[in-house]
This record gives sequence, structure tokens and C-alpha cells, in this order.
Amino acid sequence: MNIPDIMEKGGIAMWPLLLLSILALSTIIERSFFWIRFLSKEKQITKIILKTASYDWDAILKTSQNHSKHPICNFLYTPLKLKDPDPEVFHLALESSADDELALMRQGDKLLEGVIALSPLLGLLGTVLGLIGSLGNIQISDLGTSSTRGVTLGIGEALISTAAGLIIAITSLTFYRIFQSLWFNKVRVFIKISSELDLIYQQHWLKINSSDSKNLNENYNE
Repeated sequence: MNIPDIMEKGGIAMWPLLLLSILALSTIIERSFFWIRFLSKEKQITKIILKTASYDWDAILKTSQNHSKHPICNFLYTPLKLKDPDPEVFHLALESSADDELALMRQGDKLLEGVIALSPLLGLLGTVLGLIGSLGNIQISDLGTSSTRGVTLGIGEALISTAAGLIIAITSLTFYRIFQSLWFNKVRVFIKISSELDLIYQQHWLKINSSDSKNLNENYNE
């Protein structure tokens, strides 16, 4: 059977299932490209950011701007643009920015969750409606006669919607779990970067304050 035949024999429930399949497929494609771009440059950008921060803290903001399309640099930009903040303020800015970026990285999850929940139910609904239509005209006297062959065929066609709903739900669930696994791994990456950058900034902040204190003492003595 080709797609038009499947749509016709599957019943009215096939149309919302078709819509859900299109939404799920577009989300899967978009999220797949996002994660491919993310993973392809993640280690390189992380290494550049932390290396730059260790040797020249003032240059790290420009480095993050040069890779502004990457989620890691977007996450770091908000705290880095602050002008010599207190370490506690810097830490809070890191946490807030990480929460915002991680939330953006979960775009499409709610849609996939909806598809996973609705697809089997719509498929089952299509099957029930098909069974009602197939069994509605049968009479007890027709049992065991050739007139029931059409009922058997109708039941087989009614199950098409259930199969379609399960296929859509299983496919969506597979990619949903993959994206969830990638997201949880990136949470650990963000925590690691935040901890290392927080430590580097504390050393930078202490150096700045010790220099300022030294200059104040020299000016006072003069």
C-alpha cells in the first residue's frame, strides 16, 4: 500500500496522526542539527575559553563574542560582561545564565512529549472507530457466513491507525531519550566550566584587589 491508501484505509484518525508526525519530524531534524553543531565545537571552544581565562582574563569577553553562536559562549557572556564584580555576584550570574541557556537547549522537548502521549491514543481511537464501523452492520445470523469476510478485512484496516500511532510514538520517544541524554551530559559540562571559571575569576579578583590596595598604600605614604 502507498501513503494515500494507508491514509484512506486508516480512517479519520490518520489526519491528526499525519500532523503529529510532521511536527515530530521537524523537531527531530532541528534538534539533531543543533546537537551536531554543539558537539562538533564543544571541546575546542571550552579549551579556548578556559585557556584564555587563565592567561588573560580581560581577553575572555572578546573570545566569547567571537563564538557567540555557541551555547557555551552565550552562557558565559552574561557574567563576563560585568565589570569586575564581587566573586559571589559573578558566581550567581554564572548560575543564572547557565539555567537560562540550559532551558533554551530543551526547546522541542514539550512538543515531543505531546506527540509521544497523543499518538498511541489517536491510533487507538481510529481503531475503535473502525471497529464500530465494521461491526455495526453485522448481525448474529451472519456469523459463519461469507458476509463476515468484509468484517475481517475492516478490522485489519482499522488496526492501521494503531500501528501508525505506535510507530510515531516509538520514533519520537527514541529521539526524545537521545536528546535528554545529551542534555544531561551538557549539564555536567556547564557545571565543570562554571567551577573552573569561578576559581580562575576568584584568583583574578584577588589580584586586582591586592594591586589596588598596594597602590592606595603607596599613595597614602606619599
